[in-house]
Amino acid sequence: MKALTPDLCVIGAGSGGLSVAAGAVQMGAAVVLIEGGEMGGDCLNHGCVPSKALLAAAKAAKAMGAGAPFGVAPAAVEVDFAAAKDHVRRVIDGIAPHDSQERFEGLGVTVIRDWARFVSPTEVEAGGALIRARRFVIATGSRPALPPVEGLEQAGYLTNETIFALRERPRRLLILGGGPIGMEMAQAHRRLGCEVTVVEALRALGREDEEAAALVLARLRAEGVTILEGAKAASVSRTGEVKTLTLESGARLEAEALLVAAGRRPALDGLGLEAAGVETTRAGVKVDSGLRSVSNRRVYAVGDAAGGAQFTHLAGWHAGLVIRNALFRLPVKAEAAIPRATFSDPELAQVGPTEAEAREIYGAKLEVCRAEYAENDRARAELKTEGFVKVMVVKGRPVGATIVGAHAGDLVSLWSLAIAKRLKIGDVAGFVAPYPTYGELAKRAAGAYFSPRLFGSPMVKRIVRLLAKLG
Repeated sequence: MKALTPDLCVIGAGSGGLSVAAGAVQMGAAVVLIEGGEMGGDCLNHGCVPSKALLAAAKAAKAMGAGAPFGVAPAAVEVDFAAAKDHVRRVIDGIAPHDSQERFEGLGVTVIRDWARFVSPTEVEAGGALIRARRFVIATGSRPALPPVEGLEQAGYLTNETIFALRERPRRLLILGGGPIGMEMAQAHRRLGCEVTVVEALRALGREDEEAAALVLARLRAEGVTILEGAKAASVSRTGEVKTLTLESGARLEAEALLVAAGRRPALDGLGLEAAGVETTRAGVKVDSGLRSVSNRRVYAVGDAAGGAQFTHLAGWHAGLVIRNALFRLPVKAEAAIPRATFSDPELAQVGPTEAEAREIYGAKLEVCRAEYAENDRARAELKTEGFVKVMVVKGRPVGATIVGAHAGDLVSLWSLAIAKRLKIGDVAGFVAPYPTYGELAKRAAGAYFSPRLFGSPMVKRIVRLLAKLG
C-alpha cells in the first residue's frame, strides 16, 4: 500500500470538497481528493442543476398556453418527456468538465476514485493508498432520508438521486414531503403533464413564512397540484405498476410513481469515524464554530456533513473558511446571513429570521416593512404582480427578509449582503436601481421604513414650514 502525506485530504467531490481542493492547491498546498461516486456530487448530478433544468423545461411548457393576456394566442402544448430529460442531461454534461477529475488533476490535485475510510485519527485508506494528512476535510454531503412507511422498500420509490433518470412520464405522481424539493418537483411534473399529489405530514413549506408560503401553495393548487397537509403516510403497497399509499386517516392514493422528498441525512456511513475519534450527531459531524471537529482537531467538516443548513452555496462558503483556518491558521466563525430559495413559480426566498421568528427574538423592537410586486412597474409590464418583499428591521438595521414572487432567489442577495455587513436600512433606501426593474422593490421596502417618519411626522411638517418662511 502506497503512502501519501499531503497537507490536506478532502473526502467528497461535491461543492464544498471541490472548492476546498481547488482553492488549497492553487495556494500551494499538497491536496488529495477522494470521491467514490460521481465528481460534482449531489448538486451537479442529482440536485440543484438537474432540478432547475427540469423546472426550466416545465416553465417553457407553461408559457405555451399563457400568452393570451399579452395578445398571443395560446398554443397546444405537446410535451416530450424524454426530450425534457435530454435537456437536463445536456445541462449536467455542460457543467461536468468544470468538476471533472481531469480538471482537478490538471490543477495539481491527487484524485482517488474510491470510498474513503479512516483507520486511525491520522490516517485514511482509499484506492490502495494510506493517506496521512496534516488536515482532513469531510465533505461527503447528504442522502435522501426515508420515512418509516411500511412497505416502502418493497413497493419501490424514487428520490432526487433517481427521478431525473426517469424517461417515461408517469401518468400519476405521488410525492412524500412538502418541502422545497417536493414543491419544485410537484410543479415541474404537473406542468410536464403528470397528475401530482403531495402528501405532507405537517404544513407544506413549513419552514417558510406562512404568508409567503400560502402564495406558492395557492399557485400550485391553481395549476392542478393536489396538496394534502397534516396527512401522515402509514403504508404503501404495489400491484403491477400501480403503487397504493395508505394514509393514517385510512384514505388511499394511487400512482404509477412515488417520489420520496422527506428531508436528507448526512452521508457519513462507512467513513470509519469511530476509528478517527470523530464525534457525530444525527445532524452530522459535531464541529465548533470554525467547522473543526470537537473531538479530532485534524478534521474539519463542511456543507451538509457539518450538521447545519443543507445548501450548496453554504458548502462553498464553508470551503473558504476551512482554507483560511487550515492553511493560514486564521480564526474563522461559520456565522453569516445564509439565504435560501425555493425555485417554484412564484419563487420564495428567505434570509435571516421570518417575521414570526423575528417577533419571538426581538419582540416590540421589531418593525416590518413591505413592498408589493403590484406596485412595481416591471412586474406590471410582465404581469408578475403576485408577491411581496417583507423586511424585518431592528433599530434601523435589517435582520431578515422574505421575498415571494418573480426572481425572488436573485433579489434576496441584496438583503443577504445588507444583513451580513450590518448596513442600515437607509443604505438600501439610498441606492439607485435602474428603472424599470424588480430591484426597485428593495428600495420601496426600505423606503417604507422612513415613510411614517417623514410623511406622517408633525415635526417634519413644522420644520418644512419654518424653513419656507425663512426663504
